[in-house]
Amino acid sequence: MEILYTEQLPGGASWSGVLRRGQGLRLVDPTGRANAAATFLRADAPSERYNMPDTLKSQFIARLAAPYVLYSDMGHVLASLVEDSVGWHDALSGPSDASTTERKFGPGTYQELRNGRHTNARDHLLVELAKHGLSERDLPSAVNFFSRVSVADDGALSWTPQGKEGQFLTLRFEMDVLVALSATPHPLDPSTSWDPAGLRLEFLRLSPPAFEDASRQCCPYNVRGFTLTERLFL
Repeated sequence: MEILYTEQLPGGASWSGVLRRGQGLRLVDPTGRANAAATFLRADAPSERYNMPDTLKSQFIARLAAPYVLYSDMGHVLASLVEDSVGWHDALSGPSDASTTERKFGPGTYQELRNGRHTNARDHLLVELAKHGLSERDLPSAVNFFSRVSVADDGALSWTPQGKEGQFLTLRFEMDVLVALSATPHPLDPSTSWDPAGLRLEFLRLSPPAFEDASRQCCPYNVRGFTLTERLFL
């Protein structure tokens, strides 16, 4: 594992870029308070994108953690979680949006607060996709890394604090993937004080997954998923 470069993502800001097959992205939460809303699309064919239902049902899970993977809507493995000091990431709630953010934190406009304005993940993700020639119709589901959400018997979702300073996760990309990130509060976080935490992004060069790789072998469907994905690169 080799760190190629690092970048700081301030709280309330967003980022996007293409991660190539064989590269990795480590997200580090220095404060233990961050939420990283993220979405993923195949870089060379963005009509193929992250699919939340297929990711969860194929691996018999309701949350993300290492060594699980992120599936596209074509059954390919976009990325694998290969390191994870957290153990629980929300795949159910989706991103925050303008209306829920305003109800919780107040208007918080740019005219009043400048760079301290109240931003939201959905608008961030749309802005980042637009930088790559994409639009609202291209926006897939979003994952909320570093956030834990539990489901009650009646189906209600609840946010549970779990953060620790320096927590991190590492994604290994199995395809060329367009990644969009937003460092904004989770929509179910009950805090009404606007103080979004930032992230450190570490871009890595990783070894390709061996046959015994934990992400490949963690369930039978993943063996098939990796095979289908690797056929694209023969």
